[in-house]
Amino acid sequence: MVFEFGIVDFEIVLKLLIAVGLGAMIGFERELKHRPAGLRTHMLVSLGATIFTVSSLSFDVEPARIAAGIVAGIGFLGAGNIIAHKGHVQGITSAATLWVVAGIGLSVGIGEYFIAVVSSVLIFAILQLGRFEKKSHME
Repeated sequence: MVFEFGIVDFEIVLKLLIAVGLGAMIGFERELKHRPAGLRTHMLVSLGATIFTVSSLSFDVEPARIAAGIVAGIGFLGAGNIIAHKGHVQGITSAATLWVVAGIGLSVGIGEYFIAVVSSVLIFAILQLGRFEKKSHME
């Protein structure tokens, strides 16, 4: 038996690798800040969203229904990152990054690479604003 690797297979592998790479970019920033949802979590969420999206394109089901399910499912995952303790809430930013990383995975899955890359850069830049927030609170 000979395994043939076609153009379609190459494109799917490329989508999966792009999703993992973009998820890693966001997850790396979260990892540096020692957040519970770090590198691996963001990589897995982006990869999972891409897998579901690519798979849904070959189903006899409306792909938008799969996308809606991903968004809802990630909401539950994000909620698990939010912790309230003595009037202080933590994890909202990590929950939000998981949510947008799923969006990145969806974008990659449908082949919208430009949206995925630009969004990733914007998310990374937005997360860097936390440095300025902390400095302004200390002054």
